[in-house]
Amino acid sequence: MTDSAGLSPLPAAGRTVLIAGATSAAGIAVASALAEAGAKVVAVGSNASRLDAVRGAVPDAATYVCDLASFDAVAELAATIHAEHGTIDGLIHLVGGWRGGGGLAGQTDEDWDVLHRNIVTTLRNTTRAFNADLLASVAGRLAIVSSVSVEKPTPGGANYAAAKAAAETWTRAVGQGFAKAESAAAAVVFVVRALEGLEAELAEHVVGLWDAEAASVNNTRVRLGA
Repeated sequence: MTDSAGLSPLPAAGRTVLIAGATSAAGIAVASALAEAGAKVVAVGSNASRLDAVRGAVPDAATYVCDLASFDAVAELAATIHAEHGTIDGLIHLVGGWRGGGGLAGQTDEDWDVLHRNIVTTLRNTTRAFNADLLASVAGRLAIVSSVSVEKPTPGGANYAAAKAAAETWTRAVGQGFAKAESAAAAVVFVVRALEGLEAELAEHVVGLWDAEAASVNNTRVRLGA
């Protein structure tokens, strides 16, 4: 394996990977799998006490509290991580949540604001702040988790499906930027019906992103739990 052109597969070992939304069950599973694979884990959450669970599972993880919906806060986080750990090789975005129900009439502005903030704004902020890192890495990887509802939305889940669709579009745009720059980076969308129960499968696939050539996985949509 070589680093030339960034197209040869490079394992996760030695990579610095930031997990946004690391305090969820999926975040802890991904952090644990990456650490076992030899990666340096940088775990970010909005709640300091919940980060204790991440440190319990991955004692060597670097943990940070950040409001990822604030670009200024994310820019400050990026500066801190760069100073303490250097540039990153991976960004795994697991910030999300669900709100819905009540048919189309039940799609409230409050629910939309929360979903847009958590799903879209946090993704926009983190990818903008760390895009240069991923482009420069010999094996940069970006991954998000989306939903089957993007393909088959329902009136009661319209807010959620629309936010997830926006996140997928943003991720594909980032991936197109990787391809245009002819970099070694790749952007991947993992798709689930429900993430609960699929945390281990997600973690395995995330680690496997570094076993594949960038060109073969960039802008792909991978269904989990099929």
